[in-house]
Amino acid sequence: MTSAAFVPDDFEPPAPLVTDSFHLEPLGPQHNEADHAAWTSSIDHIRATPGYPDGDWPPLEGMSLEANHDDLVRHAADFTNRVGFTYTVLEPAAGDVIGCVYLYPASAADYDVTVQSWVRADRAELDDRLADAVATWLAAEWPWHRVDHGGR
Repeated sequence: MTSAAFVPDDFEPPAPLVTDSFHLEPLGPQHNEADHAAWTSSIDHIRATPGYPDGDWPPLEGMSLEANHDDLVRHAADFTNRVGFTYTVLEPAAGDVIGCVYLYPASAADYDVTVQSWVRADRAELDDRLADAVATWLAAEWPWHRVDHGGR
């Protein structure tokens, strides 16, 4: 892995995380309506979640469905280009979007990756369970050793 690469050239992202409570799937524009509904219903809860210290996201005024679509297209392109990996968190039974996980290069030199996650306010009991499961998955399946868990 070169110092500029986020993941080694030969690294393939592992199979998405699956638990009894949720499963992950790469986020893309196909999730637009459900993703938009999930985060817009939980703005205050997400802003209070560890790892969202800057107060910029999610925007208090929300965003249009079209702007959200553009954001999901960007996240999907980042995944394809291996410069960031964003996953939607889905409920196993119904497949409802209940959250999101972001894996992006860390801005601090002490870390390789920054991990952020959120769940809808009505699924708040999954916040810590999701963060813990993702931490275990990252340690077992991903190439990073210095992980910034965003205050978790």
